[in-house]
Amino acid sequence: MNPEFLNFPDAPPPPPTAAYSHAVRSGELLFVTGQLGVDPKTGALVPGGTVAQTRQVMHNLKTVLRGAGTSLDRAVMVRIYLTNFADYPAVNAEYASHFAPGRLPARTTVGVTALALGGAVEIDLIVRP
Repeated sequence: MNPEFLNFPDAPPPPPTAAYSHAVRSGELLFVTGQLGVDPKTGALVPGGTVAQTRQVMHNLKTVLRGAGTSLDRAVMVRIYLTNFADYPAVNAEYASHFAPGRLPARTTVGVTALALGGAVEIDLIVRP
């Protein structure tokens, strides 16, 4: 089966220096590109720090998933990238609030030195649509 490359007008567009699709459907899996806390209307990071960015990241992920005909509750694997691990508890709390209790996907959290656009957090995921 050939992969299906998906892009959605309501999701933040890739910056001019980046080349990617919002998601790729391959077989029974949907791979969603890492999202930053970018406001889709302005293309800029939302103000308010790491928690506000995390909230926007989750909104952006939900937008991509909705466009692909699925939802966050179908996520099977998540990767979170943080530029400051001191933010882990706050990011974890905001992230967890978007899932039903007991329905958390597998997850990896990685500390990184920098993210695109100076973001504080980026999250990608794999979904079984």
